[in-house]
Formats: sequence, structure tokens, C-alpha cells
Amino acid sequence: MLRLSSDFFTRDVLDVAPDLIGKILVRKVKSEIQKFIITETEAYRGREDLACHASKGLTPRTEVMFREGGVVYVYLIYGMYWMLNFVTEKEGNPQAVLIRGIENYNGPGKLTKFLGIDKSFYGEDLSISDRIWIEEGTSKINYKTTPRIGIDYAGEPWKNKPWRYVLTSIK
Repeated sequence: MLRLSSDFFTRDVLDVAPDLIGKILVRKVKSEIQKFIITETEAYRGREDLACHASKGLTPRTEVMFREGGVVYVYLIYGMYWMLNFVTEKEGNPQAVLIRGIENYNGPGKLTKFLGIDKSFYGEDLSISDRIWIEEGTSKINYKTTPRIGIDYAGEPWKNKPWRYVLTSIK
């Protein structure tokens, strides 16, 4: 399979997030390579999106979001779950895609626990990493859009933006 280059990620998050549905997330642990179809994503679109961490500006936590797309943004929630995100867009335009589901693992906390994702992945470059990357998958998929989950704090219109993408079928 062909690994996605950084060019794939240096686009608007509203293009990248749905385009990741059906792609293959590859995780290498020691000499074992595991591959999973990405089944669910959510888009977080920069400073104007009140559900996006970058809406609070540049902080030590969000610094990686301000880099050029194609790097990993991880953060801890509830003191126990790492959230796996891929930064998108050009440098200085902070956007990211949350990976909410892979085949057989729905829920961002469950999938990161299964994959062994932790703080050490912060800033990892997907185009050259030897432990996590994305490969082309099938383009013959169907997906639906829904509002994002768990962001009521962002208020309107942000909590109801249809920026969650869920695989419904592979053709």
C-alpha cells in the first residue's frame, strides 16, 4: 500500500476528515505491523471553531496544531485517555482531525489504548514515522455526517456543525 504524504494533510480539515474514511491506519509495534480501516473522524477547524483547542490560541498544548499538516496531535482527557489527532492545513492555520474509530474499535479512548498511543506520539511526522502512518485504502466507501460528539460547551453554531464522518459501507 502507498503511504500518504504530507501533501494529503496540508489541505483544509473539512476535506481531509472525510477523505480519511476508508484509509488504513498502520501501527508498528516492535516487528509487528497492524492495519486498520479508519471508520470515524471529526474535524476541528482552527481559531474560529470554539470546539477546537486552537480557538484558545497558541499554548504549549496546542503548539503542534500550528505546524504544517501531517503530524500527530495527542492530548490526555479525564486523566486517562489519549486522543489521536492528525494536524491539517498549512503552517499557522491550526486544524486537526480526531480519529474517533477504526475497524473493531469505536471510541477515541478505546482505540488509542488498543494501539498504545501516548504522549510520545506528540508531533510525530506521519510521512516518515516508523511506528504510525496512514496508507491509501479503498475509495469505494459510503459515509454519513453528523454533529460532533461531546462539545456542547462550544455553543451554537459549533456544537451542531456536521463535521463528524462515519463509515456506513464499503462498496
